[in-house]
Amino acid sequence: MLTRVVFNQKGGVGKSSIAVNLAAISAHQGFKTLVIDLDPQANSSQYLLGDDATYSTDKTALEPNIENFFDDILGNNQPKGLLGNAIGSILKSKNKSFNSYIHASPFKNLDVLPASPTLGGLEHALEAKHKIYKLRDSIQTLVGQYDRIYIDTPPAFNFFTLSALITADRVLIPFDCDVFSQRALKTLIENVIETQDDHNDRLEIEGIVVNQFQAQAKLPREVVQQLKDEGLPVLQQMLPPSVLMKESHHKNLPLIHLATDHKLTQAYQLLFNEIENK
Repeated sequence: MLTRVVFNQKGGVGKSSIAVNLAAISAHQGFKTLVIDLDPQANSSQYLLGDDATYSTDKTALEPNIENFFDDILGNNQPKGLLGNAIGSILKSKNKSFNSYIHASPFKNLDVLPASPTLGGLEHALEAKHKIYKLRDSIQTLVGQYDRIYIDTPPAFNFFTLSALITADRVLIPFDCDVFSQRALKTLIENVIETQDDHNDRLEIEGIVVNQFQAQAKLPREVVQQLKDEGLPVLQQMLPPSVLMKESHHKNLPLIHLATDHKLTQAYQLLFNEIENK
């Protein structure tokens, strides 16, 4: 089982699109694949599950979800009262399978643990009770059930992102050729290296995924060359801009299921092959 985290502290760089489309290709090629959505925006969840995972002021988030998992870790969903009842509830919670939070997607071999818009409200309690390793421990129970796990993270280095990095084997860093993204890369990589040193010595930066790359434009080419000159692990396959991605989001269809022969789908396929063959 190989676990990848798609992470960038900057929003709007294509994190969810990259996580979902690589996961969809993985599943399409026969790997039993799971997407875990740790981003309260729930873009990955909605991309794969459509209306079921779409919430609004008058529609609650799909349950069970990742917030329910962390709630159960904290014991927030257990009955209060007599000591005997409390002990019984704790034992019941410990016996709850991580599988029970996972939903099947409409696509063969592809499952989802959906996000929740109020997940951030648990961060302080989880930190205070030192629950940083609970996601890792639970994911380890899935060995033998999944071949690949992709974790979509919030655009921040917080408890949930750190939990994901502690869990992961590899990190993919989306990058959109923006000067602000370039400046933020140093801090991001420092955070990953610190996590590797303190919590997860098997963690590797698999590569920087250049997204929305316009090959004919001078600035993107210069920015990418600067990254390479600095010795940063830029992946060879870059992802071109295309309106097909918006159509893919709108139809809740990953590219491999929407337009197999399109240039953007083929770019994702080549990117998948590159990381799988590293």
